[in-house]
Amino acid sequence: MSGRDRAESGRPDPEAGAPAEAGVNAEAAVRERLRSAPLTVLGQLLDSSNTTLLTRLEDGSGEHAIYKPVSGERPLWDFPDGYLAFREVATWVVATAGGWDVVPPTVLRDGPFGPGSVQRWVTQVPLEEEPEPVEEPEELEVADEIEVDTDVEHSDRFVDLFDPAALPQGWLPVIAGSLATGGRVIVAHADRADLRSVAVLDAVINNSDRKGTHLLAGQDGRLWCIDHGVTLHAHDKLRTVLWGWAGRRLPPADVERLERLRAALAPDSAVSGRLGQLLTDGEIGALRRRVRDLLRTGRHPHPNPDWPSVPWPAL
Repeated sequence: MSGRDRAESGRPDPEAGAPAEAGVNAEAAVRERLRSAPLTVLGQLLDSSNTTLLTRLEDGSGEHAIYKPVSGERPLWDFPDGYLAFREVATWVVATAGGWDVVPPTVLRDGPFGPGSVQRWVTQVPLEEEPEPVEEPEELEVADEIEVDTDVEHSDRFVDLFDPAALPQGWLPVIAGSLATGGRVIVAHADRADLRSVAVLDAVINNSDRKGTHLLAGQDGRLWCIDHGVTLHAHDKLRTVLWGWAGRRLPPADVERLERLRAALAPDSAVSGRLGQLLTDGEIGALRRRVRDLLRTGRHPHPNPDWPSVPWPAL
C-alpha cells in the first residue's frame, strides 16, 4: 500500500517513521508514546498555514505534541504528490539515519482528525496557561490561540535583525533590506556549529521553507528544527535563511553524516523501504543524488539563481 493510499484509508503505518537504527531506549520510548498515547486537542496554532494542533499525551507523562492532520492540509501546486505530514515524518527518518539529532521525534498515526504527523513538542518556555481540552471536536478550527511567552534571551535566537553598522561578532549576514521608516536592516544568523549542521541537513532534504522561527532553543539551550512539510521535492527548491556558509567547505562531522546517510539509503535498505511508504520513487532518487553531490563538491551549496532563495517572511 502506498503512502497516499494509507492516508486515504485512515490506516497509517505506525512504524513508517522509524529508522533502521533504533537509537537509545529513551528516544524509542518517546516514539512509542507519540504513536500510542491517546491525544487530547488543546488548541490550534493560528499562525500556521496548515492545521497545526497542540495536543497532550494522555498517558500520564504530561507531555505535549504537535499534531498535523492530513485533513487540514491546503493543496500546494508545487507539492502535488503525497502529503505534507508524510514529509514531516520522512525528514525525521532522513535526519536520524544520518545522525543529525536536531529534529524532534516524529511519527505517523491516527488522531482526532484522522491520519497525520505527531511530533514531540519542543519546550522553550512553559505555556503561560494550558488551554482547556476541546470536547468532541468536529471541525479543524477548534480552539483559541495558544499563548506562549516569547521573551527569549537574545543569545537563544539563531536568526535576527540588526542595524548594518552594528552586526555583532559571530553573526553572518544573509540579506539586507529597508524599513518603512527608511532605515536599513540586515537579516543575519549565528555562526555556530550546530546551526551549520542544520544548513547541511536542509541541503539534503531540499528544505523549501527554513525560516528563523523554525529554529528553536530548548530549555537546555539545545537546537531543534521544526516545520518540514515542504521538503524532499525532486526539483531544487532550497529556500532558507542559513546562507552564511554558502561555498565553504563542509565540516568533517557533516561529511561523516553524509557518508552514513548515503550508506543508509542503499536501494534495499530498511530506511529506503520506509521512505518508500512516504515519498515517490523520484523524490527518493533525488535525495540520493543530493547526498552524492554534497559529498562530491564537499561544500555548502550556493543559492539557485532560478528560484527564490530566502523564504518570506524570513523570521
